[in-house]
Amino acid sequence: MSKQKKFLLQENEIPTQWYNILADMPHKPLPPIHPATKQPLGWEDLAHIFPAECAKQELNTTDRWIDIPEEVIEKYKFYRSTPLVRAYDLEKALDTPAHIYFKNESTNPLGSHKINSALAQCYYCKQEGTTNVTTETGAGQWGAALAYAAKIFGLSAAVYQVKISMLQKPYRSSIMRTFDAVVNGSPSMSTRAGKDILTADPNHMGSLGTAISEAIELATTTPHCKYVLGSVLNHVALHQSIIGLEAEKQMQMAGEYPDMVIACFGGGSNFGGVAFPFMRHNILEGRTTEFIAAEPESCPKLTRGKFQYDFGDEAGYTPLLPMFTLGHQFKPANIHAGGLRYHGAGMIVSQLIKDGLMHGVDIPQLESFRAGILFAQTEGIIPAPESSHAIAATIREALKCKETGEEKVILFNLSGHGLIDMSAYDQYINGDLQNYSISDKEISDNVAQLEQII
Repeated sequence: MSKQKKFLLQENEIPTQWYNILADMPHKPLPPIHPATKQPLGWEDLAHIFPAECAKQELNTTDRWIDIPEEVIEKYKFYRSTPLVRAYDLEKALDTPAHIYFKNESTNPLGSHKINSALAQCYYCKQEGTTNVTTETGAGQWGAALAYAAKIFGLSAAVYQVKISMLQKPYRSSIMRTFDAVVNGSPSMSTRAGKDILTADPNHMGSLGTAISEAIELATTTPHCKYVLGSVLNHVALHQSIIGLEAEKQMQMAGEYPDMVIACFGGGSNFGGVAFPFMRHNILEGRTTEFIAAEPESCPKLTRGKFQYDFGDEAGYTPLLPMFTLGHQFKPANIHAGGLRYHGAGMIVSQLIKDGLMHGVDIPQLESFRAGILFAQTEGIIPAPESSHAIAATIREALKCKETGEEKVILFNLSGHGLIDMSAYDQYINGDLQNYSISDKEISDNVAQLEQII
């Protein structure tokens, strides 16, 4: 009989507050600023685009704990807690002394961690009288979660999905439409931003930056409509902190504490969700856990980007955000990890990197799929291409433990399953995928176009 590997919390143990790392950071991030005046923005300014409560959470640097609304907790109970799993068979396959755990966020009905924030944001929209929400999505995990959350709170949803991801993962669009969302490939001809992008480049296959531009334009030109998003900003990481808060309790059940916490990285939602609750112990108690964000080699903002104020979208509709960035006009390669094809990092993560509290690693596309297949063969779960980046980084660290003989405890976040990504796995198995990298000149040319505010 195999060992018991899963650790689950009882319903009454599910966290009732989110953790706000902004309150504990030794150096607060620089504020978002107005593109024209360069003055810091208040929550009232952000509330023109976002739900008011989310705007307040975005700039809250004092409250360590923020209550989760009761109605959101009740929705969480449909699928939380998610399992913490000891990956014994992966450890055996790697012949490593490391203890590998993963937090399995793929078990909810939408298949990824994104629903944690979608429920919260749609709840706040409903409370303030919003009738319509709009957003962007890359691989479609956020779009699917948002479409579902909007439906259960009685909101109409419009989603701009990155065009290349829509072609690669058509069933994600089908899921969104099943929940009555309107889905457009981005860039589209339905907005001024989309038309301008296509006029400049008729073959543009889209990026999260283009989709954000179109979603914000729709939100600001439609009555009773708010823009909601699935990553990058502080309030999204706040909502996702339920992942790490649960994992803390579950690691206690397992009798261990992580030496390393690893997650894939696009804008920072699942990384912050699993990492920040553990990171507070480094900040407040002097713990020495290592935090690793695994990004694509083709989109290396954490390791090779420039720290500067930049727009969060391609058209320049967002506030200017202090971030590690490749430049908002960066056109990412058409890798299958669509949720990681974003030019910048969130404000919190960017500051944490500057302070040396975490670091990034770049994962080539082929290495990520190789890791994903090994994980599927050992643990029986086919991971999303995004999550496979975290698995690849975990395997790297576990093999280092094999070399040194160290028995480190590694925790990674399995942010979603890959059951709607099988065409990508087919291409990998058939030898039709390749690695992509970006030259130093491409990066320098892009960031040279940014206004030098910092």
